[in-house]
Amino acid sequence: MDKPKVVLGVSGGIAAYKACELLRRLTESGHDVRVVPTGSALHFVGAATWSALSGHPVRTEVWSDVHEVPHVRIGQEADLVVVAPATADLLARAAHGLADDLLTNTLLTARCPVVFAPAMHTEMWEHPATRENVATLRRRGAVVIEPAVGRLTGVDTGKGRLPDPAEIFETCRRVLARGVAAPDLAGRHVVVSAGGTREPLDPVRFLGNRSSGKQGYALARTAAARGARVTLIAANTGLPDPAGVDVVRVGTAVQLREAVLKAVPEADAVVMAAAVADFRPAAYAAGKIKKKDGQEPEPIVLVRNPDILAEISADRAREGQVVVGFAAETDDVLANGRAKLQRKGCDLLVVNEVGERRTFGSEENEAVVLGADGSETPVPHGPKEALAETVWDLVASRLA
Repeated sequence: MDKPKVVLGVSGGIAAYKACELLRRLTESGHDVRVVPTGSALHFVGAATWSALSGHPVRTEVWSDVHEVPHVRIGQEADLVVVAPATADLLARAAHGLADDLLTNTLLTARCPVVFAPAMHTEMWEHPATRENVATLRRRGAVVIEPAVGRLTGVDTGKGRLPDPAEIFETCRRVLARGVAAPDLAGRHVVVSAGGTREPLDPVRFLGNRSSGKQGYALARTAAARGARVTLIAANTGLPDPAGVDVVRVGTAVQLREAVLKAVPEADAVVMAAAVADFRPAAYAAGKIKKKDGQEPEPIVLVRNPDILAEISADRAREGQVVVGFAAETDDVLANGRAKLQRKGCDLLVVNEVGERRTFGSEENEAVVLGADGSETPVPHGPKEALAETVWDLVASRLA
C-alpha cells in the first residue's frame, strides 16, 4: 500500500527546530513526508536538514520546478497537512486566503484534513486579530490545537509554547485515522477528568487507587483531534500533557470537584473518566502516624466524598449538556452498571470490568457504553483510543 502522504509546513518561529522531531516521528511511523517551509523558517533550520530527514527536495517558492505545478500538486495529493510551528503571521495569511509562497498555496489547494500547531508569544496568541483568525480556520474545518504553557523565548513564560512534538504526532495520527471526516467537535468545549484521586492520611500516606489516567488522556487527545477545545482535569497521573489541551492538575476528590464545577458552565460535554475516591479519612494527621510496639493502630474513620457525577448530572450547567460517567466494576458488571446509570442520572455510562491486571495501567480497554435511552454499545478489547472514539461518536450524535 502507498504510504500516507503528509505535508509538514514550517513557518518562521524559533520553535521550528522542534519540527525536526515531528518529522522524524512521521517518517519512522511509515508516512511519506514532504516539508514545505516558509522563507523565514529557513533562517532557523536550513533546507539541507529538511531534505535529509524527509528524503525529498525542499522548496519555498512557486517558481521552482514550475512544470510540475508544485503549488497545486502538493496540496492536491496530500492526505494531511500539518503546520508546526504556525506563527501568528502564517495563521493570518491562511485565514485570509493569501497565497504568496508555496506553503500558503498548498493550504489553499489541500482538500485533506489540516492541522495547525501555533507557537508565538502570549500577547500575540491572545490578540483579538489572532483569536479571530483561529476562529475562522476552525469554522472552516481546520484543527487548530491550543498552544502549551511554558518557557518562551528570552525570559518570557506563558501560553504560546509549541506543544511537545510527540503529542502533535499523536494528534496527526488520530486526524489521519479519521480520514476526510470533518472535525465534528469543532466549536465545542469539552471537559474530561482523568487519573485517580488521593486522600491523605498524613504527610506521607494516602488512600488511592490504581487508575493511571491513560483512558482519560486518550479521551482528551481524541477530542482535540476532532476539533474540540478541551479542559483536562488530571488527578495524580504523571503523563505528558496532550497537545492542544488545557490541563488542570488536582490531587483529592474535593479539589477535583472544585475544578469540575469551575469548568462545566462553559462545557458542551463532560466526561468523568477519573477514578474518584468514594471515601476520605475523617481526620488528617499533621505528623507521620507512628507504629507503637505492642499496640494495634487506631482505626481509620472514613467519611463520604462528594458524588461529582450525580451532582453535575442533576444540575446541568447549560441546556443540552451531555454528561458521561465511568463505572469500574469487579462483578455483575452490566447489572451494576445499569443501576449506577439510573442512580447517577448521566446520559452515558462507560462500564468496564477492572482488576489488578485488567484495565488499570494498561494500553487497552474493553467496555459497554450504556445510554439513558436504553442503548448498549459494546466496545471490544482494543486500544483505549478506540473506546475514546466510540464515546465521542455517541456524545457528538447527542450534541447534534
